[in-house]
Amino acid sequence: MRRPTPAPAPPPGVEAGRGTVREVFAAFLLLGVTSFGGPIAHLGYFRAELVGRRRWVSDAEYSDLVALSQFLPGPASSQVGFGLGLHRAGPLGALAAFLAFTLPSAVLLLAFAAGAAVFGGVVGGGILAGLTIAAVAVVAQAVLGMRRSLAPDPVRASIAVVAAVVALLAAGPLGQLDAIVLGAVAGVLLCRAEPDVEPGRAPGAGVAAGASAGAGAGPAAGASAGAGAGPAAGASAGAGAGPAAPDTLSASEHGIIRFPVGRVAGGVCLGLFMVLLAGLPVLAQATGWGALQLFDTFYRAGALVFGGGHVVLPLLQAGVVDPGWVTAEQFVAGYGAAQAVPGPLFTFAAYLGALSTVGPGGAAGATIALAGIFAPGLLLLVGVMPFWNALRSRRWARALLRGTNAAVVGILAAALYDPVFVTAITGPAPAALALLCLALLLVWRVPAWAVVAVGALGGIALALVA
Repeated sequence: MRRPTPAPAPPPGVEAGRGTVREVFAAFLLLGVTSFGGPIAHLGYFRAELVGRRRWVSDAEYSDLVALSQFLPGPASSQVGFGLGLHRAGPLGALAAFLAFTLPSAVLLLAFAAGAAVFGGVVGGGILAGLTIAAVAVVAQAVLGMRRSLAPDPVRASIAVVAAVVALLAAGPLGQLDAIVLGAVAGVLLCRAEPDVEPGRAPGAGVAAGASAGAGAGPAAGASAGAGAGPAAGASAGAGAGPAAPDTLSASEHGIIRFPVGRVAGGVCLGLFMVLLAGLPVLAQATGWGALQLFDTFYRAGALVFGGGHVVLPLLQAGVVDPGWVTAEQFVAGYGAAQAVPGPLFTFAAYLGALSTVGPGGAAGATIALAGIFAPGLLLLVGVMPFWNALRSRRWARALLRGTNAAVVGILAAALYDPVFVTAITGPAPAALALLCLALLLVWRVPAWAVVAVGALGGIALALVA
């Protein structure tokens, strides 16, 4: 029998699986300031730098980690970065990876929040209006891409349509939660045709490709290609397309990534996730403390985000716009600005926390919002790690994920209408600018940050003409 090709040796001076916190921080700080283009581009950059160049993990291990992140709610690229830091340098390495990848975009959006407060006059108002118009194109692109990848067949497309109707008719967080639960139940009942996955495969590789592609199809196409094709190509290829290899293969070659997390620690993290999810709303209402209310709102949003970073839009809209913490115009303008900065889209929370009328506001409010929105996804990631190898082969779990992902397509489509479209499109001229931005994304594959710049300039032009 032909011997399998061994994994590439690590670069000189680097021992696979062992590194320093400083090394992890430096690597992810570079990624944090250069990773434009949405989750699939981020994962492509990660693979090129940390799998291809630094060889921290094998392609198969990387694919397994991507699959785990896509199985869970939360920000996929941040979860993968956290997992890589944990694998490389332990808990402090995980923290270093998270902070280094998150801080650049969080600081930029905090600065934008400070600037937005003083925007005035024709030019300032035009910039904000242009950012809201650009957001229409970005979210529309996300809906189209996610529909192709997460709801490609009649069953899942139907789940998406029903979820959109539920989200539109039952406004607020309850309607979105109903849509997610409905999608999960429908997935278990209707989406179980996929055969069981062999032990040597990472079952979420396809899901990872689809969900990530939907979250940033336009800019990600170019960025991922240059960065190593992302998980859709490179990482999934490493997972192996055929049956499980002989038992002589290592865990790395099987695609099973190892983490320094035991079952007790995992159980504690899962328990803490559930306690916070159930207890925070009660405690926030009982105390009336603004900072706790802010943390609770962002925690619940982060706990329900399946299918890509753009899905956080309707959840946050229900949490901060509906109760009047920020205006719809501030919300959509900030979301447009978030497309122009590198790093995870979840750092949009920093902007909202800084502007929120509930909580301390400013940098303190931004910090609370960031902690709230990232905490559930990271707690779940660490909590599921010890049980992932057993869970990954369960057909019902994959069916539940497919139904949930289809539902979030519908939820995002509902958010495209309200608040994005109804806030930004106030007449024929804004509609024309939105169509131009959408064409730049879909036809000419212009990166999202450049489209946001076009939207801002167009908004200034429309304001001057008016």
